[in-house]
Amino acid sequence: MKVTGDWLTADSTQAVFAALRADGNSAFAVGGCVRNALMNVPVTDVDIATDATPETVQALAQAAGLKSVPTGIDHGTITVVSGGTGYEVTTFRADTETNGRHAIVRFSTDMAEDAARRDFTMNALYADAGGQVVDPLGGLPDLEARRVRFIGNAHDRIVEDYLRILRFFRFAAWYGDPDLGFDADALAAIADTLDGLNGLSRERIGGEMIKLLSASDPAPAVGSMEQTGVLHVILPGSATRGLAPLIHLEHSADLAPDAIRRLAALGVFDGDGLRLSKKQQRRLEQYQSLISTSEPPAELGYRHGAEVARDVLLLRAALLEIPLDADALRNVEMGSRQKCPVKPGDLMPAYSGAELGAKLREIEDRWVASGFALSKSDLLG
Repeated sequence: MKVTGDWLTADSTQAVFAALRADGNSAFAVGGCVRNALMNVPVTDVDIATDATPETVQALAQAAGLKSVPTGIDHGTITVVSGGTGYEVTTFRADTETNGRHAIVRFSTDMAEDAARRDFTMNALYADAGGQVVDPLGGLPDLEARRVRFIGNAHDRIVEDYLRILRFFRFAAWYGDPDLGFDADALAAIADTLDGLNGLSRERIGGEMIKLLSASDPAPAVGSMEQTGVLHVILPGSATRGLAPLIHLEHSADLAPDAIRRLAALGVFDGDGLRLSKKQQRRLEQYQSLISTSEPPAELGYRHGAEVARDVLLLRAALLEIPLDADALRNVEMGSRQKCPVKPGDLMPAYSGAELGAKLREIEDRWVASGFALSKSDLLG
């Protein structure tokens, strides 16, 4: 079996392969790029595995006129820059000790050892410079079936890095076949290792949740997280009831996935607990503050803009499990286009400072309450 694509045939990629093989070493694309190419999913990053030591990788890159950066040299990773693109080149490794987060590794010349330390069978696939796929652990059948399965013993893989619990559900959402359900051994191991999640940083948890919720339909995966107890550990107080209806409404409206909107549907209030960006946190807080208000659609559109108002209507409908009102959406658009006819200059110099602001708000409230019908003369009369 072969893979192909610009990611592989690009001069910059081939230059890295050629540099690494110049001294008789092996070099293989590995992991996500091979997996995605086989699944006809866009490839964004190309990682390369080799039997060359990090020091040899640096020397070979220099000899080929390529820049190398020791981004993770202690763990065997050198970033080789070719044609302006960075390629993470990592020496084959085997774990000698793990503690749930960081592993102590030794370098290896054995691809099978390198494959065995990875997380899921669909990620333990390699391809040479010509695209020939190498499958040292028999992961191709799982990939072809879209079955997310841990390599070897699921419990052992999880205790090596507890973030793999969340990665399991993320990969299920992105690459799994929902009709297959979830691997029973994996779910049993996850239920048995929940305490390990408490040792993960909020940044790592938040990053995984944003990626998971950006999948086309993460509802089955998040539902399984709830059933196994994972969701309660990482997002206490959250609930999945509104997520599937929201996703259905998004698809009906032809809207792209939005992780923050979906977090709001889960009832998440504390975005800071997931170490979201300030912009993401503000959006989440805005959604949560508006979902339960009685602001009508047109007013939502006027005060908060069409996009936020539309999302609030989506969330309200999802949480109430009712259809989205097309008239309400039209009112949102109408409201978002309105501009109050009274400006500060119209009230000066009779009003100034705090009194001016209060008077403007009072006039604006009357105008909004009228359905934007009152004219400037009506408002000032």
